[in-house]
Amino acid sequence: MRFYASQFPLVEVDSSYYSMPNGSNSVLWVERTPPDFVFNIKAFRLFTGHQTPRDMFPKDIQPALPPNGKKNLYYKDMPEDIRSELWRRYFEAIAPLQDAGKLGAVHFQFAPWITSAPDGRAHVEHCAERMEGRYLMAVEFRNRSWFDTKHAASTLAFEREHLLANVVVDEPQGPANSIPSVWEVTNPALALVRLHGRNHETWNIKDATAASDRFNYDYNDNELSELAEKIRKIAATVAQTHVVFNNNYEDQGQRNARTLMGFLGDAAVTAT
Repeated sequence: MRFYASQFPLVEVDSSYYSMPNGSNSVLWVERTPPDFVFNIKAFRLFTGHQTPRDMFPKDIQPALPPNGKKNLYYKDMPEDIRSELWRRYFEAIAPLQDAGKLGAVHFQFAPWITSAPDGRAHVEHCAERMEGRYLMAVEFRNRSWFDTKHAASTLAFEREHLLANVVVDEPQGPANSIPSVWEVTNPALALVRLHGRNHETWNIKDATAASDRFNYDYNDNELSELAEKIRKIAATVAQTHVVFNNNYEDQGQRNARTLMGFLGDAAVTAT
């Protein structure tokens, strides 16, 4: 972590998606990074509507989980008292980052089956109500219904109403679980740009040996130069702009990030 923080000013924490974050880790991250280093942290997978294996819940909560015979559980399966306790623990675990001024956004990457239909919108709104007044919530959808011709305007209005930071994605187009790049600011505090690569062949790969296989894409200089122009434009309309490379196959993301920072020049924040 110390070395990474000497190279880049921002990191996205992915481990908090797979299992609940740990407050002691947050304290260590604060101690091992410069004062102005920023963490964006993923929301726990249960909150974003994903299937959650029983062994990913805190051990002391596992005996109280619904005995429904299912190996994986969903948010709708949870009694309200367990839901509330999980939210409480999540907030408590990331509080040291917030207290140190190092927490950027809590990133909600909703499951592909969370659509713009009333039940999907209700779940996103429920999460927004849980987050309100606590932490900045960034929203990334994985179902194209949110930004199709019929729903794009209402989705942006919904995000603005709840001060949800719209996540601008760069990803393969066409599959139902991909969305277009929507370069719009919905919270004046933050624009978040997340670059997944453009590898159509691996976007929905089956039986990959590692999650990084899905995002195996090396942006070329022309693509990064074009992205830099769009990033400059959106950054001019918002207090802060975060750019995260999720093409995490080998060192593609780190190399691409350095090249992009070069294109951005003085507009890029460098590590201290």
